[in-house]
Amino acid sequence: MSWVCARAAIQGAKRTSDLIPLCHPISLSSVNVEFSCLSKATQWNARRVPRRSGETGVEMEALTAVSVALLTIYDMCKAVDRGMRIEGVRLMEKRGGKSGHWQAGPDA
Repeated sequence: MSWVCARAAIQGAKRTSDLIPLCHPISLSSVNVEFSCLSKATQWNARRVPRRSGETGVEMEALTAVSVALLTIYDMCKAVDRGMRIEGVRLMEKRGGKSGHWQAGPDA
C-alpha cells in the first residue's frame, strides 16, 4: 500500500499547478515521501519533503502531495470505515525562497 500512496503523493506534487488555480508550475529536483502508521494501524502520518533549486518555495506542492496521499489511503480503506477523517494537513517547515526559513510553533 505504501508504494501506491508514495506514487500518488509524487503525482500530486507534479500536478499541483493543474489542481490549484493560479499556482505556477515549478520543476522539482526530488521528492521524499514518508508514511508511518500510528496507534494500532488506525492512524497514518504522511510527510513529504520536496526539493528544488531556485527562488520559489514548494509548500503548495508539499501540501497537495500529502493531501493526495491521504485521499489515496481513504480510497483504499473506505470499505472498512467510511467515517475516516483526514485531519491536520499543514505546513511544518519551509526553508529557502524569498521569505527564508519558517517553522511551525511549538503547538504543532
